[in-house]
Amino acid sequence: MRVAVTGTPGTGKTTATALLAEREGFDHQVVHLNDLVREYDLVESTDAERDSLVVDLDAVRAHLATAYDDDADLLVESHLAHLLPTDRVVVLRAHPVTVRERLVDRGESEASATENAASAEPPPALARKARENAESEALDVILSAAVDRHGADAVHEVDTTDRDPTAVADAIAAVVAGERDPAVGVVEFSDYLVGEGAPGFAPMESGPDADGGGDGG
Repeated sequence: MRVAVTGTPGTGKTTATALLAEREGFDHQVVHLNDLVREYDLVESTDAERDSLVVDLDAVRAHLATAYDDDADLLVESHLAHLLPTDRVVVLRAHPVTVRERLVDRGESEASATENAASAEPPPALARKARENAESEALDVILSAAVDRHGADAVHEVDTTDRDPTAVADAIAAVVAGERDPAVGVVEFSDYLVGEGAPGFAPMESGPDADGGGDGG
């Protein structure tokens, strides 16, 4: 059985699935799609403005079909995993303010060599990515795409806002084991869109592309 773990970058996919990869008794092989894409150069281009890769999803599908048997037990993790063939989809969610904080924190550490050590502002590209991903989370972009592609009966929404990584890993493992019922629409972050969760928030004309762009974790 194949299970996709997806969600806006910053919702905790990589951390939780890395824990499952090391968990005794967890039999699904964990595939971190971002690592696979970089290792085998499964990209169409680079989005210089957002400092991210545009993934070639056809190449990814072909690689997975070649590398793994059809009946292989896989847990595929990526913000694009819901766009691949799968039996169940876990959509990790987090409040957009939390998503934005996590991504800005991540960006600041990565850019520390080139940014002023006293500055609290991330590089412009990272700041834009953080804002766009927060807006995407508020608008349920990935959840809606997962339901459209796989149906509500295959989708399991998990709020990670106040869960630690082990608790998130437990929730994913429960989905894999068939111990957690499908759930869609149980998480709602509209407060962010009306400005209660993000002071100074101004909606953008367009959000991030849900069909192949960007990196995430």
